[in-house]
Amino acid sequence: MIYYVDASAFRDGDGSESRPFKHIQDAAKLALPGDEVLVKPGIYREHVAPKNAGTKEKPIVYRSEIPLGAVITGAELITGWTKVKGTVWTARVKNTMFGDYNPYIERVYGDWYFSPVIRHTGSVFVNDNMMYEVSSLEECQKGKGDPLAWDQEAAQYLWYTEQDKKTDETVLYANFHKLDPNKEKVEISVRRNCFMPLVNHINYITVSGFNINKAATTWAPPAAYQDGMIGPHWSMGWIIEDCEIYGSRCCGISLGKYYDEENDMYFTKNHVKSPTQMERDAVCRGQYHGWLKERIGHHIVRRCHVHHCEQTGIVGRMGAVFSTIEDCHIHDVCTSQQLGGAETAGIKLHAAIDVTIRRNHIHNCIQGVWLDWEAQGARITQNLMHDNCRPNGIDQARGAMFNTDVFIEVGHGPTLIDNNILLSPVGITIPSEGIACVHNLVLGSFSLINSGVDSIINDQREPRYTPYHIRHRTEVAGFMTILHGDDRIYNNIFVQHHPITDKKKTPADNDYQVVGTAPFDIFPTQEEWEDQFDFEKHPDMGGLARAHFGHLPVWIEGNAYFGGATVYKKEKNKLVNKKVKPVIELSHKKDGWYLKTSLGKELGDFTDPVITTATLGKAFEPEQYFENTDGTPITFDSDYLGNHRDSAAIPGPLSVLGAKEIKVWND
Repeated sequence: MIYYVDASAFRDGDGSESRPFKHIQDAAKLALPGDEVLVKPGIYREHVAPKNAGTKEKPIVYRSEIPLGAVITGAELITGWTKVKGTVWTARVKNTMFGDYNPYIERVYGDWYFSPVIRHTGSVFVNDNMMYEVSSLEECQKGKGDPLAWDQEAAQYLWYTEQDKKTDETVLYANFHKLDPNKEKVEISVRRNCFMPLVNHINYITVSGFNINKAATTWAPPAAYQDGMIGPHWSMGWIIEDCEIYGSRCCGISLGKYYDEENDMYFTKNHVKSPTQMERDAVCRGQYHGWLKERIGHHIVRRCHVHHCEQTGIVGRMGAVFSTIEDCHIHDVCTSQQLGGAETAGIKLHAAIDVTIRRNHIHNCIQGVWLDWEAQGARITQNLMHDNCRPNGIDQARGAMFNTDVFIEVGHGPTLIDNNILLSPVGITIPSEGIACVHNLVLGSFSLINSGVDSIINDQREPRYTPYHIRHRTEVAGFMTILHGDDRIYNNIFVQHHPITDKKKTPADNDYQVVGTAPFDIFPTQEEWEDQFDFEKHPDMGGLARAHFGHLPVWIEGNAYFGGATVYKKEKNKLVNKKVKPVIELSHKKDGWYLKTSLGKELGDFTDPVITTATLGKAFEPEQYFENTDGTPITFDSDYLGNHRDSAAIPGPLSVLGAKEIKVWND
């Protein structure tokens, strides 16, 4: 059955084509497996909360009749602004507008939120652009933008709020500079979510072609219910496709975590257990809440344009397992530096078990992709990432995260990073083990090598131990500290492209500037590592303790190094040219992004054999191969563009490199 929705209908109807509903939620109350909700162009100021689940064979489909023509927004128009002084205007809103959630009273806070300034969950928008909140009317009147904002022009548009308890009103002040708010489109975010069920297990929903924007979401840490403008709550089988998603105070898409009253933001509420311990608790309690391969995850996010969200573009803790994020354009995430803390990136997932992140364009985010804990079976492949770093002259805000293209934190692998174009100053950050980097172009450094894991508390080492899982499942197989190593680095191109401005930095720093594989010199080869376990030399458990808690081996071969990029001292088959700095230029044209490079000339006839699952072997702790999510082996004979790679392969993500520009992202 098809239900029709049209915001411009004369009056509300019965959902038929001749008498459509005016609100999407009216259809969401009725739609059953196999039904479609077809939405006419228009603005739908509502929170759509599907009541019924679809099935794998018969999903419930919500479709914008014209792509991006139907707008689901958490915002309301605000008119009747009066001038206060200069370029500052004011407006009043009756608090009855907000129901039991007033975003101009509610604050952004919670576990892993480190910003010294607590902001409201609400936001003010002028012509679809999020304005910047300040803490006083005086700041608002000065009209000076935060010097830490990445977009200094946008940062000049300021707002401030306070409560009038006598009239029960929210009072808004805003500095619009030369704009007249009564002649422009001014909105405030009112609703917490735009499209999200209120209960668990509303499975198999497809959301296609909507513009979803401007919600008053709150902070989404890993040991808490995770807010988003759109998301499946705690379920399986959702498809979010061809949508534009922007203007979230915190997260755009939430692939979620279950709500657990006893564990929700436990540290923030009680303080007596560390946030890391509560994350371990959340993993173990997950099974009680149905965290099984048969019940959770398997979502698809594809061809979405996600931008201008202030915590993450896509977030998920446990709820994203077995999911795919593909062909998305993600940019300008957490760049206002209004909010600060961990959990900030274009894509930020915990427990990305068997998650595939492929063919995305991720740029101008605080971090590109951050997979935290249990990235077991995760694969980051065929992505274009660049400018995931603060602009020159902009300092890091207090409480804000560092910058990198890919961050894999405290995982045991196997985690694959292959066939990517990584152009930011820091390319791959891995305070982890069990990582394979294959056929990437990397212009940035490795960072947090043998670092970023343990703390010294009460004058003693407090190791951070994290779970690993039964292969291709969610059930926990064990916990272990991070030993570091167990990494494979094959057939990449490393170029010292960005300047080195601080020679005191080391690979243990998050902002190390030196490109290349020399940081891995501290790790043993496989032969050296195996020699420690000679039982004739150490015929008891205690005698092997040093080996059991020592570094794991690494495998590094077939890489090309240019412009002074450093080289792993035990690598045998390699190409090194310190003097040549190849041309590598990324440019944006009308139809997409192009890479101009002289690497084809510089590589000459250097090749290395095609890499396979057999080459990479098993990640040590989970004893799982670097393989497809269904357990089948991988042969890395397909490049960034999907072209075939010869058995004698050149390094890097592109199997053919000519003198001309290569289109690497299609707009």
